[in-house]
Amino acid sequence: MWQFLLVALSLLPAQAAPSSAPSATEVLTKVQKYYETTKKLSADFKQTYTNVVFGKSSESHGKVFVKKPGKMRWDYKKPEPKHFISDGTTLWVYEPSNKQAFKQDLKAVVLPVALTFLFGEGDLAKDFTPSLDPGKYGGASDLVLKLVPKKPSAQFKHLWLVVDSKDFYVKESIILEASDNLNRFLFFNIKLNDQVKVEDKHFKFKPPAGVKILEPEK
Repeated sequence: MWQFLLVALSLLPAQAAPSSAPSATEVLTKVQKYYETTKKLSADFKQTYTNVVFGKSSESHGKVFVKKPGKMRWDYKKPEPKHFISDGTTLWVYEPSNKQAFKQDLKAVVLPVALTFLFGEGDLAKDFTPSLDPGKYGGASDLVLKLVPKKPSAQFKHLWLVVDSKDFYVKESIILEASDNLNRFLFFNIKLNDQVKVEDKHFKFKPPAGVKILEPEK
């Protein structure tokens, strides 16, 4: 269930670009620093998932909220409502159309570093080998950072970040999954810290009446 979250690698501006073109390591350092210092963020997103075997793509739209430590909420609005909600202790996956909610202890979930560093944990430079990979994604003025995990991952092969060359915020995140399918996120209407009007109760979930609750077998 965490493949969709590998996205969250960088959503907002960091620092102004130096006069000369930065190296892949410098870009990675700025992304890391941003996440270590950002306390809250929100953004609208468009997700495009491409199945390479069948040559078909599906598109979803929604909004994401993050508040450190460990709180997050992904509200999918189209094509149908779906919610991923964590208060830092419990993860809920709520599917209104199916009238069911999955509940799991967050400590029991093995989160990839591509997610844990979003909450100020993990070390991108330690876990990924970065390189600049222009041409395939992004515009002419963008920096495209390719991140390859130093240890093989069962979830994905590598990912790309499309980074604004002036302010160093990430416009897009593209994940190449182990199956060769592509999971692509476009972020917009980005806000951070004091601009984000979200309270702790926003990350709490109480199943509505009639919703079936599913939990992992112990």
